[in-house]
Amino acid sequence: MTAPHGRGPLHLAAAVDLPGVSDAGPHVELARLAERGGLDFVTLDDTFARPGPDASAVLSRVAPATRRVGLVPTLSTTHTEPFHVQATVATLDWVSRGRAGWRIDVSTSEGEARLFGRRYAAPPDALWREAGEVADVSAKLWDSWEDDAEIRDVSTGRFVDRDKLHHVDFTGSAFSVRGPSTVPRPPQGHPVRVVDATEGPARSTAARHADVALVRAAGSAQARDVRDRLRADAARSGRDPNSLLVLVSLLIDLGDGEHAAEPGHGGGGPRQTARGPLYRGGPVDLADLIASWYEDGATDGFHLIPVEPRRDLERLVNGTVALLQHRSLFRTFYPGSTLREHLGLARPANRYAGGAA
Repeated sequence: MTAPHGRGPLHLAAAVDLPGVSDAGPHVELARLAERGGLDFVTLDDTFARPGPDASAVLSRVAPATRRVGLVPTLSTTHTEPFHVQATVATLDWVSRGRAGWRIDVSTSEGEARLFGRRYAAPPDALWREAGEVADVSAKLWDSWEDDAEIRDVSTGRFVDRDKLHHVDFTGSAFSVRGPSTVPRPPQGHPVRVVDATEGPARSTAARHADVALVRAAGSAQARDVRDRLRADAARSGRDPNSLLVLVSLLIDLGDGEHAAEPGHGGGGPRQTARGPLYRGGPVDLADLIASWYEDGATDGFHLIPVEPRRDLERLVNGTVALLQHRSLFRTFYPGSTLREHLGLARPANRYAGGAA
């Protein structure tokens, strides 16, 4: 599908959060629905601040029940071991055959710190610097196995070529890691890293390490401004700014069916709430909003958070997405099998292959 004005294709993702639900079955149902609509990925939030199942474990259950949609759990880099975090994400990539992502987050409250009892809560800027270090060392650990390091030669009993395993020797501000990883290099090379870059302390980490940045914006001008600044920061850090996709994160309430968007929510833009910008109206007006912001160059796409998960996601897929497909603004089939392929992101080369360490 050709994007308007030479821009990249429109990207759409959705949250499948179900507060109070511990059974994986409803999450499977929502992920399948998102996949039916061709969405790039689904996110599942997780935090130490409230009870609930482990997001990465739930999506590991969702993986064999889906075939194409990307699976992006939230994993905090605070109070967790970087080695274990990267192994969890790599495992999900293997289980899903290359559809894993990782929504990087931090834990800022004293209550979360007390759950572990190892250190006190820290300011957000320090925690996000640490998150950047964890993202950096995770990529190095994913590369610590070259793609052809596994031999699995039964006749000789050799499982791995040790010359193709690499130590990392990383020392951060609060941890050190030697490696190599215990998990072979993931199918995507590096699973997709996602950062909510709305708040200031997270933006530097997103610019340096994220493949996808999420921003909460109540207007297209605000979204464009944040997107431009993130990409400029990415360029200053030595990255190709076009390798950073920026999606607007938007709460959606489609309970009004086909009625026009409520004033201040739809045609005039979403309304700011305590939880973030909220669109309230029908699927048609939401399609118009998405098309308008995308065609104006304000965003690469949207991360949509249903207020009522089953109802709103179903109306999103059957109404909004179907209309965008009819307008040739959104794809009708997946271009590949991995999340990186959905997003148009290249598979990273291994930094250690061929003696490049």
